[in-house]
Amino acid sequence: MKLRRTPTNTTLAETAPVAGLPDGVAVHARHVQIGAELAATLTVTSYPAEVGAGWLQPLLDFPGRLDVAVHIDPIPAPVAAGQLRKQRARLESTRRANAGKGKLDDPELDAAATDAADLAGRLARGHSRMSNVGVYLTVHADTEDELTEQVAAVKSVAASMLIDLAPVTWRQLQGWTSSLPLAHDSVRITRTFDTDALAAMFPFASADLPIADSAGAVLYGTNLGSAGVVTWDRWAQDNHNAVILARSGAGKSYLAKLDLLRNLYQGVEAFVIDPEDEYLPLAEAVGATIIRPGAPGVRINPFDLHPGDGDDALIRRAMFIHTLLGVLLAGDDPTAARTALSSVEAAALDAAVLAAYRGKGITTDPRTWRRPPPTMADLHRALAEAGGTAQALAVRLHPYVAGSFASLFDGPTTTVAAGHLVVYAIRALADEVKPAGILLALDAIWRTITAPQPAGSSVRRLVLVDEAWLLLSSGTAARHLFRLAKSARKYHAGLTVVTQDAADVLGTDVGRAVVANSATQILLKQAPQAIDAVADAFALTDGERAFLLTAGRGEALLATPGGARVAFAAHASPVEHELCVSRPPVA
Repeated sequence: MKLRRTPTNTTLAETAPVAGLPDGVAVHARHVQIGAELAATLTVTSYPAEVGAGWLQPLLDFPGRLDVAVHIDPIPAPVAAGQLRKQRARLESTRRANAGKGKLDDPELDAAATDAADLAGRLARGHSRMSNVGVYLTVHADTEDELTEQVAAVKSVAASMLIDLAPVTWRQLQGWTSSLPLAHDSVRITRTFDTDALAAMFPFASADLPIADSAGAVLYGTNLGSAGVVTWDRWAQDNHNAVILARSGAGKSYLAKLDLLRNLYQGVEAFVIDPEDEYLPLAEAVGATIIRPGAPGVRINPFDLHPGDGDDALIRRAMFIHTLLGVLLAGDDPTAARTALSSVEAAALDAAVLAAYRGKGITTDPRTWRRPPPTMADLHRALAEAGGTAQALAVRLHPYVAGSFASLFDGPTTTVAAGHLVVYAIRALADEVKPAGILLALDAIWRTITAPQPAGSSVRRLVLVDEAWLLLSSGTAARHLFRLAKSARKYHAGLTVVTQDAADVLGTDVGRAVVANSATQILLKQAPQAIDAVADAFALTDGERAFLLTAGRGEALLATPGGARVAFAAHASPVEHELCVSRPPVA
C-alpha cells in the first residue's frame, strides 16, 4: 500500500482492487471517504452520573446508518485498587483543603468521594471489577450535507441521554478502524467503568418493551424495527401464561422449544405434552424424563396415591376415576360424558373403587398410602364380583383391562414423572384412548404443580402444550386445560399453549378463556382465512395485520398486557437450532 500527501491536506491510501473492498480511503479532518461513501467518527467524552439497564439502546435504535463500537479493556484488580486509592486520596485532600480555607462543602466532591468509597469496598470484596471503556460512533452517509445532518441528529440523541460527543478530529482513520470488528482501539479515549455500569450498557432490552430488570427474562430474538434485542419476563407479569398462535410451518414449535430451553437454563421445571414426538431430541439432550403412553410396556396407573396429595387424596382419586371412566366409556363426547354413567352405575363404580383400594390395604389413613395401589384390573375384578349393574360396567371396561386397549392400564406406573423436564410423547396412543391418555398426563402434571413445596422453596414450573387444538376439541381435557390456565399462577406455574388452528381456538369458550388468561401473547404468520378472527381477538392494527400475513418463518409479534407490541425474529445458537428444528420422525 502506498501513502501520498494530497494537495487538500488529506492522506490517500491506495490499494490494488480487491473484491468487496474499497479502492481507496481518503482521510479528512472530520471524516473519511471509503470508496463512494463518507463516514465520520465521534467519541463519547462525558457520561451521565447515573444510568439504567439498556441505557445505550437509544443510540442503537438510531434510524440512520450508525455503527456503535464498545471497547472493553479489563483492569487487573491490584492495579484498579491502587488507582482507586490514589483517587480517594486526591478527593479527600481536596475536601480537607477546602475545609481548611473555610469554604462550603462541594456536593459534587462529596458525592464523588462517597461513590469512590463504595466502589473500593465492592472491589475489595470481589463484587465488582474495573475496566477501561471506549465508545465510538461512526456515522455513514453518501454526501457531505447528509453526513452533517446525520452527525447533528446523533448528537441530539446523545444529548437527550446526557451524553457528550466529540469528533475525533485528524484521527478519523483511527476512529473508523476502531469501529470495525477488529477488536483494536486505535483512538484510546477511555473512561473507567465498574461492572454494574458496564453490564447496564449492553442492549438486552427493546425500546418497544418495558426494561426487564428481573432474573426471569428470556431472550426471544432481534427487534425487526431496530438494532436491539427482545427480552421478555413472563414470570413478572400478572399471570405466567403464554399463547403462541400461527399457521403450520411458521415456526411456532421452534419458538416454543427455544423459550422452553431458555427457561430451563434458569432452573424452571417444565412439563410438555408432545403430540408428534417433536420434543424428543431436545428432551434427550437435556436429560429429561420421557414418558410415551401407548408405547409397548409404558403404563400410567390412575390409582397412584402420594402422601403429599392432602388428607382427602383418596376421595379425590376416586372422583378422578369417575371422570376417567366417563371418558373411556363415552368416547369423550362433551355431551355423552355427562350421561355415560347413570346414578346407579356411578354408585356401583364408587363402591368398587373403594373396594379395590381396601383390597390393597389402603384406607383413608394417609399412613396406608405408601402401599402398592390397585390397578384397573383390580377395579374390574371388584365390579365383576359385585354383580348386577356393576357387572355390566365390568363388561364395558373389559377392553381397557384385558382387550385391545389394555396396554396403557394393565399394570403399575412404569416411569415416575419427576425431574427438571418431563415430556409426555403421546404420538403412539391410539385415537380411541388418546383422550384418556391426555387426561392422565394433565392429571399427573396438575398433581405435581399443586403439591406442597418445601418451606422457603418457590420453584417455577412451566407447562407446554403443543398442538393444543387437540385438547381444546376434547371436552374433558379442555376443561382441565381451562383449570390450569385459571389457577396455575397460584402455584407459581405458567401454561404455554401452542396451536396452529387459531380460528377453532378463538371459536370456543375454553379457547377464548385460555387466550384471555395469557399475559404473554405471541402471533406468527397467519392464514388469510383466520386473520379476521385473530385481528378481532387481539385488536390488531392494519399494519400488524399485514405483517402477520407476510411474516417470514420465525418472525413474530409479541403483544404485552400493557398494550406494547414489538415484532421480532427468533434467533438460536447453532446448538439450540439443532435441538429446536423439527425433523420428520425416524422409523
